[in-house]
Amino acid sequence: MAAPVNDDLTIDESTLILGIETSCDETAAALVMGGYDVVSSVVSTQVDLHAEFGGVVPEIASRAHLDVLNPVIARAIVESGVEDSRIDAIACTVGPGLIGALLVGVSAAKSLALAWDVPFIGVNHMEAHLYAASLEDPTLEFPLVVLLVSGGHTMLVEMQDHGRYRLLGQTIDDAAGEAFDKVARFLDLGYPGGPAIDEAALLGDPDAIKFPRALMDNSYNFSFSGLKTSVMNYVRKHPDVSSADVAASFQAAVVDVLVAKSRAAAKATGATSIVLGGGVAANSLLREEILEGCAQDGIQGFLPSRAMCTDNAAMIAAAGWHRLRSDGPTPLSVGATPNLKLPFID
Repeated sequence: MAAPVNDDLTIDESTLILGIETSCDETAAALVMGGYDVVSSVVSTQVDLHAEFGGVVPEIASRAHLDVLNPVIARAIVESGVEDSRIDAIACTVGPGLIGALLVGVSAAKSLALAWDVPFIGVNHMEAHLYAASLEDPTLEFPLVVLLVSGGHTMLVEMQDHGRYRLLGQTIDDAAGEAFDKVARFLDLGYPGGPAIDEAALLGDPDAIKFPRALMDNSYNFSFSGLKTSVMNYVRKHPDVSSADVAASFQAAVVDVLVAKSRAAAKATGATSIVLGGGVAANSLLREEILEGCAQDGIQGFLPSRAMCTDNAAMIAAAGWHRLRSDGPTPLSVGATPNLKLPFID
């Protein structure tokens, strides 16, 4: 059912949202119609700029966003084949993320909203990751268990309905992506760590080293700090060990915990599917093991394409469409919030 926002705009399947994403080291813009139809999506990555530092440098990220955001937005509009006047609203990440990077996108989004006289929608980046899967399969039915794994976050979320999320568990220390980056840096495998570990593990034996699986209890919380330390201690004691075996064994330990807790959460909540989201959702072993576990449990496992796992603006526009439909426009007084939390229910 279409939801009126004001006298001039009704949110329905023809509503076209321009999404803007600048929360970290990807500059992205996309046009999404009706919350699900990706009309265009452009992502400019900064990986090469940060590679020599082994991680994202906030000042470099902010300056890079300033340099490329306008061309990225222009390209997204050109590739969509629509005129500026056809865009109904502007959605932009307002948090969480790097404050300088966020401000670049928020300032641009508000300026466009004012110039084009259309609504501005502030979007929670983590909420957008929850919607990434629905862009490729709008038929997903609630309730869903979403395993959200990235460089800054690892959490299990029960998605009961649009805008209704219950936190089941989260990391108590390092996020999974953070552990991948730190281990890859320690092993001198390169940056970003996730793809580097994934590639190295293809040549290694996942059973070569028995690394610990932390918090394998009845909770849905995660801990990867001890695992990271175990890897470092093992390599220091065995300097001649194969990096491929270490990478494969480390990756297996992370994936075992992620999959086991996701399956347990899905059973406990009666979820119809387990959905992956976030950059670590591109990991090949995690994708394989989630699908296998879901098949054993008789539920659906949904894997967004790798392009939708990493930061992109299509998911921002999709989440923005749903937020505009339910809450209306965001006041222009709303700023960037680097530690913004998801609006969980009890």
